[in-house]
Order: sequence, then structure tokens, then C-alpha cells
Amino acid sequence: MERGVRRRGWIERAADVSPALSVVLCTAAAVLSALLLGLLLPEAPTSPRPLSDYGEKTLFTAFGSRSPRTLDPQKSYSSDETAYTYAVYEPPYQYAYLKRPYVLEPRTAEAVAAPLYFDRDGKELPPDADPALIAESRYEIRIRTGILYAPHPAFAKGPDGKYLYHALSAEEASRVRNPLDLPKADTRELVAADYVNGIRRIASPQVASPIFGTMSSRIVGFQEFREALRQKWKTMRDAGAPSDAWLDLMSIPFAGVEVIDRYRFRIRVKGKDPQFSYWLAMTFFAPVPPEAEKFYAQPGLRGNNVSLDTWPVGTGAFQMKTFLENRRHELERNPLYAHGTYPCEGEPGDREAGLLADCGKPLPFVDRVVFEIEKEAMPLQSKFLAGYYDSPFIERVDTGLGYLVAMEDDPGKASLYRERELKFPKTVQTGLWYLGFNWLDPVVGGGRTPEEAERHRYLRQAIAIAVDWEENIAIFQKNQGMPAHGPIPPGLFGWRDDGPSAFNPEVYEKDASGRAVRKPIEEAKRLLALAGYPDGRDARTGAPLVLYFDYQNAAQGGSAYLEWYQRQFKKLGIQLEIRATDYNRFQEKMMKGAAQIFFWGWNADYPDAENFLFLFYGPNGKVKNEGENAANYESEAFDAAFREMRFLEDGPRRAELIDRMIRILQKDAPILFGYFPPGAAAYHAWVGNAKPSGMVQNSLQYLKVDEKTRVERLIEWNKPVLWPFGLLVFSLLMLLRGAAELIVRRESLRMRPLERK
Repeated sequence: MERGVRRRGWIERAADVSPALSVVLCTAAAVLSALLLGLLLPEAPTSPRPLSDYGEKTLFTAFGSRSPRTLDPQKSYSSDETAYTYAVYEPPYQYAYLKRPYVLEPRTAEAVAAPLYFDRDGKELPPDADPALIAESRYEIRIRTGILYAPHPAFAKGPDGKYLYHALSAEEASRVRNPLDLPKADTRELVAADYVNGIRRIASPQVASPIFGTMSSRIVGFQEFREALRQKWKTMRDAGAPSDAWLDLMSIPFAGVEVIDRYRFRIRVKGKDPQFSYWLAMTFFAPVPPEAEKFYAQPGLRGNNVSLDTWPVGTGAFQMKTFLENRRHELERNPLYAHGTYPCEGEPGDREAGLLADCGKPLPFVDRVVFEIEKEAMPLQSKFLAGYYDSPFIERVDTGLGYLVAMEDDPGKASLYRERELKFPKTVQTGLWYLGFNWLDPVVGGGRTPEEAERHRYLRQAIAIAVDWEENIAIFQKNQGMPAHGPIPPGLFGWRDDGPSAFNPEVYEKDASGRAVRKPIEEAKRLLALAGYPDGRDARTGAPLVLYFDYQNAAQGGSAYLEWYQRQFKKLGIQLEIRATDYNRFQEKMMKGAAQIFFWGWNADYPDAENFLFLFYGPNGKVKNEGENAANYESEAFDAAFREMRFLEDGPRRAELIDRMIRILQKDAPILFGYFPPGAAAYHAWVGNAKPSGMVQNSLQYLKVDEKTRVERLIEWNKPVLWPFGLLVFSLLMLLRGAAELIVRRESLRMRPLERK
């Protein structure tokens, strides 16, 4: 017995001595093993995927709290959806990726079509015809031949020529989670009828497109076509058709949007409407093949989240490969895409920035784009800084602003960002934030007599000088905005460095170096006196001038922002009363003309000066006509110039009229122009061809990654920190040593009596 005990291992003997101690030793051994295993793993602990994935031509980015609501091209318009829709679907036109001002160019069309004009009798008119004589514009668009849809089971046919998957049983449909998992997929050529079908879907009662109202006022007979569709849909539903049944949009005659031949289609537009071409660069006008509609109309598929809302079918550079709701989306290169090339022209500075190096090369440059959900800002930021995301939210042009601000506030972050060569290319978005005056107001409005109009103009001009937007941008925008001298932002035709759009002589003057500086407050006080309010008091009564600022509670800034406004008016001795309200109440007051001074903004639907200047066109008054002229501004001179300008193509005469309208607005000051919202993207140095834009939505196809550099940086930046592990290993070894010594001592004491015998 004695010999048996002496021959046993020390751990086994320890177990005999103390079962609790055995547990401690085993646990320590397991922890040590885990630590050693962690040290041997090739990936950094925070890596969301294997390192090998980063060696592929894949672009990694994130999305916010939820998946896109819909990717149906005729319904989708939210900014969190456009990254997908514009990558998959191709409207006839697009915006040139690099050029500024923004220029329309063909995408699938052979050319940007010049409209044909007709009078009320159907007689064709010359291109320079009087707009008043033009009853109808016809856009005849020819698409390129040989463009193919990405492979999809909706196109797959059997040997008998019948579609393989258009008659799935309920059981078969219930098993479909990803349509691309079906055994066979096929393609076909893009034809004009697909565009006609897509545009007609705008009027479909099944689709509920958000732009039907706009298009019904533009496309000939669109309202009547919708009523015909509604009647057909009601008949189908009354006969027992399910809510997702296929509605044949091509079966109802409609001359407003029709097929000419295999590669040509026609759109008839009311009157002369030069801005209509911009709509043809939006996915609302993307083609939708009837085969896809028929496939997704099968009972049981929508219940599995399988529809055009999640699995788009297009001819673009990418196709949806993975759609895991609220988890991950993956776009994959369309293997049949062969008609897109990288641009060879841009604006000054693009060549020096390396943005023209890929001139003429086939698109796209990456094989996949992976979107991972990131609900919290801090994990997203840390993963981006570690290199695991190439860009945080690639579809947004404001993600870089926070990093730029952080660089100004924190030298440590500035040093880190520079060390890692992060790129934050800036842009000016096609939007405007402004302070408006209600033209119908008896104090700040247009005035009832010429004398009163002049006094009110002096008052608005004085306030325009006093409200320091440069200070506002410095404090509240962290120096990231651009002061506006007129309503038209850079990037649009009509904005020039040497034009009135870039210099407001009513508010600014030039210093010795030619730089625009705000006029001194003394000039504002002089104008205020001319208005009848010397030192902010009524010259007749001596009463202080009190103005009222209606403010949306949902707007930025809070109390500090409102106090800033009060300080600006106080420079002139004017008391500014704040009337904050919720947005619904604010809207109601604006519709009734009950607000005196207000803060509002506008984002352009398309990059044309008309989309900003129409905010001041008299017939668009909000009170009189429920239009977008929130200031209710009226000017005969402005309206006359606008009516002529809106029907002209970009050229010298149009530029002249735009300049004239801007000068009218600068003098009349119906609004304080405020600032153009800034934009800045965020990319790692290995992402190439990045040029942010608020208008170009199909940018994914132009981006490229240097995957070799990315892997090198990932390894360099995410080396494991060894000293904590070393400390823990040392501690565990000391624990084991102590435990062993204790075991030996206890064993020795237990065995001594046996040795005496």
C-alpha cells in the first residue's frame, strides 16, 4: 500500500489530499490553456471575420439600426436604401461621377434625348419655339443593345420553353428564403418594354409610389391610367385575387408611356419641362421585367421576405447576394455586367488627386460589398479605426464630419487619424438652411406701399448684416458649413466664383486682399434707422421693436442655439421673442402665414438652379397655393425672369437670368441665405476613387480597394497586447508552484506514520 501511494503522480495524490485543491488546479490549467490558445490565434480579438476575407476584392461597410424598408425601385427613396437600389438598378441616365457642375449623361440610354415639342393640334414645333405654344414634350429614348440582367431564377426556363419557377407549390414557396438558392438561374436582354413597365408601376395601386402625385401633373394621361388600373385591380380583388397577385400593367393602353420598338420608348410630358430629364436619372424610372413581378407574386414568397423589397432584379454592376434582415447584406458583382467604364473627365484638381488614373477601365472594381449592422456608434468607430471597415456608412456623405471635428478638438485623435492616413474628402451638399421672413407680415414683409416696402427692405437688410452666419458655422457646425451668398449651392449651373451666387454685395464687402467680409454693424444700424427704428426703437412711438421667431422644437441646437439668435438681433437693439413649437404646429402656422420669422431648409431633388429658385416664385406661395415658397415672396421682376429661365437649357441666356434673380433676392432679402450644409465622407487610404456627392448615388461601382495594403495594415494595427497575458501566465504558474509545494508538504505529513512502522 505504501509503495502504491508513493508511485502515484502528484496531481493524483493532491486529489486524495484535497478535492477542492484539485478543482483549483484543473481550472487554472484550463485558463492557462485558453490564454495560450488566444495568443496563437491569427486574428485580432475584435475582428468580425477571418483575416483572409480582407485579402479579397471586397468593400466592407456598415448600416444602422435596421435593414432597408424597401428596395423596390418605384417605391424606394430613403438615403439608407439608395446604396443598394442604384447599384442594382439602372435608370436611363446618371450624373457624371466626377464633373461639377453636375452633368447628366447616358447610363443605359445611347444618349440624353432632346425632347420633341408639339402644339395643341399635334403639330411638331422647332426646338426654339415659344414655350407658351408648347402643349406637349415627347422624350424618345433609345437604350443600348446587349445589356443583360443579372442571373435570376425568374428568367429560368425548361426545355419546353416554360418558366421553371413561376408556378411554385405552396410547399416549394415556403422553403425559399433566398431566390438565388434555387437550382437554376438565367438572364435576358434589357428591352424598352421593361422601362415602360417600370414607369407604369408608379401609377400601380399595388406599389403606392411616393412620386405619383408629382408625375401625374407632368406625364400626359397618368391620372386616367391610374384610375383604369384601380378599376382592374378592384375587379381582380373582387374575383378573389390575393393582395400580391400579379397586375399586368402592359395590358391597358396608355399613350403617356409606351413602347416604340424593342429598344425605344416614349414619354409624353405636359408643356415644356426641361427639368424632367433629371427624373430619368432616378431609380423611380428604372426598368422592372414582368418576369420578376410574376415570380415574386407567387403566394408564400412574401411571407418569407422574398420580394422586390428585398431581392431586386436589375442590370447594374451588382446584384443582391445575401439579405439577412437587420444583420448583413451583401452585394456581389453582376457577372454579366459589361457596359460601364470609369470616367475620363472631371473637374480641376481631380487628375492631381489621382481620380482619373482608371480612365476607361471596366466597372466595377470590387467583387463584393458587405454591409454589417452596427447599432452603436462607438463599436463602429473602433472597428473603422482598426481597419475592419473601409468606410463607416458608405451611403452617407456626413460620416466624415464627426472625425473632422474630433481632429480639431483632440490633438491625440488628429495625430492618430493622420498616422493611419484616413481620408475625409469634403463636399458641399445640394441643400440650403435659411432664416426666412414672412412676406405677408405687416412688419418684416413686402409692404403695402412703395414707401413701406422700402422701409421693410432696409429692416431685412440690416438684420441680414447683423446675423453672423460665419460665427454660427464656427460654433454650431464646427467650421464645417459654407456661408451662403445666394440660394444656389456650388456644383450647380448658375454658381460661379466670379458671379453673384458667390458674393452678396448687400451684406458683404471686399477687403484689401479681395476676400469677402461681413459689413460692419454700423452699416446695419444705419439701415435700421432708415427703416424707422433707430437703435431698435420705433421713431414715431419710441417703443422697442419686438420680432417673433417661430422655431421647430425638432431643429438643432436647443437653448444655446436660440440664445445665439437673440444675441444677433440684440446687436441692433431688436428684441427677439422665441415661439418654439412642435413640427406639426409649426407646419400649420406656416400654411396659415402666422409665422413672422422662421428657420427652414431645402434639399434639392435634382441639381438644377430651378430647384432652388422656385422657392421664391410667387405662384408657389405656401399660403396662397400650398407651394414651397415658404416666405410667400412676390416680385414681378423675379417671376418674369423665372418664367423665362425655367424653360431654357443651360447656356449664356440662362446664366444671365439666374444672375439677375439672385441679385433681386439679395436686394429684397426675403430670407437670410444662411449656409449650405457640409458633407464629408470617411475612408481608409486603401480605398481609391472616392469622391463624395449628394447627387451621384451609384458610386459603389467606381470605388476600389488595395486589399494587399489593407491586410498589411490590419496586421500592423491589431497586434495582440502580450504583457497582460504574460502577467496572467506568470501568476498562474506561481499559483501552480504554490499548490504543488502545498501538496508535497501535506503528502509528506500524511505518509510519516507509515514510515515509522
